[in-house]
Amino acid sequence: MQLYASFPLSLESLSVKHVFALALLVCLAIVVKLLVMRRRGMRTMEPFPGPPAHWLIGHVKEFRQDGHDLEKIMKWSGQYPFAFPLWFGPSLSILNIHHPSYVKTLLTTTEPKDDYAYKFFIPWLGDGLLVSTGQKWFRHRRLLTPGFHYDVLKPYVKLVSDSTKVMLGKWEVYAKSGESFELFQHASLMTLDSIMKCAFSFNSNCQTDSGTNPYIQAVYDLCHMVNVRFRVFPYHSKAIFHLSPHGYKFRKAARIAHNHTAEVIRKRKEVLKIEKEQGIVKNKRYLDFLDILLSARDEHQQGLSDEDIRAEVDTFMFEGHDTTASGISWIFYNLACNPEHQEKCREEILQVLDGKDTVDWEDLNKIPYTTMCIKESLRLCPPVPGISRKLTKPLTFFDGRTAPEGCTIGVSIYGIHMNASVWENPYVFDPLRFLPENVAERSPHAFVPFSAGPRKGRFFKVLISVQ
Repeated sequence: MQLYASFPLSLESLSVKHVFALALLVCLAIVVKLLVMRRRGMRTMEPFPGPPAHWLIGHVKEFRQDGHDLEKIMKWSGQYPFAFPLWFGPSLSILNIHHPSYVKTLLTTTEPKDDYAYKFFIPWLGDGLLVSTGQKWFRHRRLLTPGFHYDVLKPYVKLVSDSTKVMLGKWEVYAKSGESFELFQHASLMTLDSIMKCAFSFNSNCQTDSGTNPYIQAVYDLCHMVNVRFRVFPYHSKAIFHLSPHGYKFRKAARIAHNHTAEVIRKRKEVLKIEKEQGIVKNKRYLDFLDILLSARDEHQQGLSDEDIRAEVDTFMFEGHDTTASGISWIFYNLACNPEHQEKCREEILQVLDGKDTVDWEDLNKIPYTTMCIKESLRLCPPVPGISRKLTKPLTFFDGRTAPEGCTIGVSIYGIHMNASVWENPYVFDPLRFLPENVAERSPHAFVPFSAGPRKGRFFKVLISVQ
């Protein structure tokens, strides 16, 4: 009886020990797996020496988002010419390249964007042109190419001009009162207003509505959350990120962005339905991006699915206003810091306007000095400081070093633009770098603010030029 009474206690004691031992074994297995992955990654990066990294968290703590992260990249770029690895966790490594010769080798290929960092955008932007790969990317790009034609973009000049006039009207009020304001917020509203008019024929009145625009605030929050998720290794797990406060905030902001997109598409479909029912043929002066999305057909007469349309609208709504607003804001900043160049731009533009209050499409080729200033600002402050690709096959660079299949390569656009071996006095604002004779002496891959090769961002390049 005594033996029987003690038996359950013994089982309980053994059970606790077993659970503890099992937990210890699981932890050891995870550590061993991480060490194996780390060693495999280090072998992959063996031809490319770089700054020392912690075995578990890599270089994550080196990037503190204190305004000096890009300075650290440039410091390492000076120590490790052409390329060096960056580690984000025990196994995720990115080969950071920062020289035109290396960039040319990569960007002249059709290698896809990496499937790690960009996947964090998918819950927000879907599988659109920004993140899609393979045949889907090629098909969508082919279907949407008509929307990038200059004849389609030309009518946008007046629409962008109208949006700009609204912004300038608000600035006049500030000028009279002497009150300061955050320029990027105004530029974001102006570019959102422009992309809504140009790409979706949608008058949002976002520049004149009072209060903070919920869509723009959602975009700020989503960009921040994607950045946080990439930097915090445990957040790479869908489950952990979903259960975290950051995950909740991400989903809330994504709903706002998706509702905004859905409303734009819904209203357009309603208009098209009414026109079809009433037999109305709308004589539009131009096709917009949404027209092309809804009417696009491939060689099998198959169009885009509703999910694909929403993904592309989400992508262009974000990319068409956020990066453009960033580029424009930095252009204003750099001109304000260099008033002698600003005055030359003003004189050139006033001469082209010749009494008009709007720049026409044909005028864009008549402002060479202003164009050089825009390019120099994009060199100093690229709206997107880096992009990445994942190799589907080994890639050998001009110096004989080879990155293996599966390697993620990060193109440091900022690093290329500030590379002292390519640009003399790279931190000095000097628009004359872009005189034709100076451009001819440089590699075309020394200036890549919109990337290069088959995946370059032509639409956004044109949009910034127009604005």
